[in-house]
Amino acid sequence: MFSPTRGGYVPIPAEYRSWRAVPASHFIDSMMRYLGHEYYVGYLSAAEVHGAAHQRPQVFQVITDARLNDRSFDRVTIEFTTSAKTGTRPTTTVNTPTGTIKVSVPEITVLDLVASPAHGGGLSNIATVLGGLLGDGLLDVARLAQLATDYPAAVSQRTGWLVERVATEVGVEVDLAPLDAIARARLKPTPLAAAGSRTGPFNERWNIVVNTDVEPDL
Repeated sequence: MFSPTRGGYVPIPAEYRSWRAVPASHFIDSMMRYLGHEYYVGYLSAAEVHGAAHQRPQVFQVITDARLNDRSFDRVTIEFTTSAKTGTRPTTTVNTPTGTIKVSVPEITVLDLVASPAHGGGLSNIATVLGGLLGDGLLDVARLAQLATDYPAAVSQRTGWLVERVATEVGVEVDLAPLDAIARARLKPTPLAAAGSRTGPFNERWNIVVNTDVEPDL
């Protein structure tokens, strides 16, 4: 396999020989350190690491402070998204067969997905991820509210609506008061789906126009 970092070759374990490459998690940390950029594994790739993605993402999603083109190594594709706040987002260190990688904590994973639902397969799939995190006790709503202050208020509103909806379906009690207070700070109603119409049932608590159906697979 061609090394994406130093132009050399690395052996491919037997279980990945049909891929003609190793998973991106085996080399992304070395690659980003070599390139000199901050990064973390995010979106559905982070959800998979946390055990909350029902399906394996077709690409390996990485958030970085640099503008990088997506890269493919045979069957492995890395999708880069640029964020100036990459270096300040809290992450957790996860062991891999070749070292460690930085992965967004569950709360940042949720906020990033709600902020960019196209990277999460849409709101229904994001709700499915939420269900997995809530059901496994991996989501700290107080911390979620604290971290949400670094995102647009509309993200807090949509996140609050989704957490309330999913928590009810999975039978988990959560204290949404901290997130509630942030959402109320925005006076203008927010459409649940940013790209959808501006009509639909109105949710007063979250100041949300429910302009799309959300059907999680729980």
